[in-house]
Amino acid sequence: MLRQLFNLRSALALIAVAIVTGTIFYSNFLSKKIEVEEREKINQWVEANKFIATAPQNVDITFASEIQQKNTDIPIIWTNENDSIIDSRNIDTSLIKSNPDFLQQKLKEFKSAHPPIILELNKNPYVADRYYYGDSKLLKQVRYYPIIQLLIVALFIFITFYAISVRNKSTQNQVWAGMAKETAHQLGTPISSLQGWVEMLKEQEGNSTISAEMEKDVNRLKLISDRFGKIGSSPHLEESDIIEQVEKMVAYIKRRSTQKVNFVLDRPEEKVFAQISVPLFDWVIENLLKNALDAINGQGTITIRIKNLPSKVMVDVSDTGRGISKQNINKVFKPGFTTKKRGWGLGLSLAKRIIEQYHSGQLFVKSSEAGKGTTFRIVLNT
Repeated sequence: MLRQLFNLRSALALIAVAIVTGTIFYSNFLSKKIEVEEREKINQWVEANKFIATAPQNVDITFASEIQQKNTDIPIIWTNENDSIIDSRNIDTSLIKSNPDFLQQKLKEFKSAHPPIILELNKNPYVADRYYYGDSKLLKQVRYYPIIQLLIVALFIFITFYAISVRNKSTQNQVWAGMAKETAHQLGTPISSLQGWVEMLKEQEGNSTISAEMEKDVNRLKLISDRFGKIGSSPHLEESDIIEQVEKMVAYIKRRSTQKVNFVLDRPEEKVFAQISVPLFDWVIENLLKNALDAINGQGTITIRIKNLPSKVMVDVSDTGRGISKQNINKVFKPGFTTKKRGWGLGLSLAKRIIEQYHSGQLFVKSSEAGKGTTFRIVLNT
């Protein structure tokens, strides 16, 4: 199915390219043909002028006059042998009156467009008229038509791809939201049941240690379910202390790491506030810290820096791990991309969605160097 679709797209693309290419070549052929015809018309017009000027009084000049009058579309400027302008034809007189240099500018343009037609009037002394001409409106339209067509085709392709991209993104968002909500729904029943069992254990003597640990795990499951439930809906943002939330997540990850991992929290002395959804923001920090923990392979330093700027809050999560290769930096946020042997490659993709779609912020790779580590940056608006 995919192969057939790919072949169909390729065929349509080739047909479109062939049509546009054919149009360009045919338009070029027509423009050259019209250009030859127009030069011939100018030649005839010059000859008609010469005939009218030199014809005896008793000679019929009707045919020559008709040729002269028929040229209503090709602009002409004629000069003497020194290129001093004598007169012009088919050029807007209002433009000539409003701009004294207009004819000189047109003359320069005509000189670069076509060689002049020279009408020699006398050899000694040398007297001659030079006829310079430009392109008619028809010739310009034929020449510019392929460019206009290409622009229209390019615009059509852009709109088509944009529409497909928006549709795919909308479908992808619906799938993400549907999966998240269904996961939250499926977790709800067993979590409620586990809460009941924990309460029963608390009532029996000698189970206080077990019930306390089980309650922690059940609360953790409730938090995960709550996070999934908020995906796809408009989260409630409230002003919260970023330092407090980061400290909680660092403490949570620290308890689950080895003694060989060093956590450094570089933070301002005063509190740092931003509008966030606490469960979703915690999820992002947790994902970044877990990725950093995986990158250092159980040994190294994870540094979290919080900066409070006038209108933004920045949170940098850095590690001293293996780093990300240049070819993979643009892929790390794509769903399904992972360098781990185990994992679905959804953590960073979800984190980016949470920060950018729900918090109107930014999440990106600030820097990464192979063998030295990686820094992810979160930017939140205050």
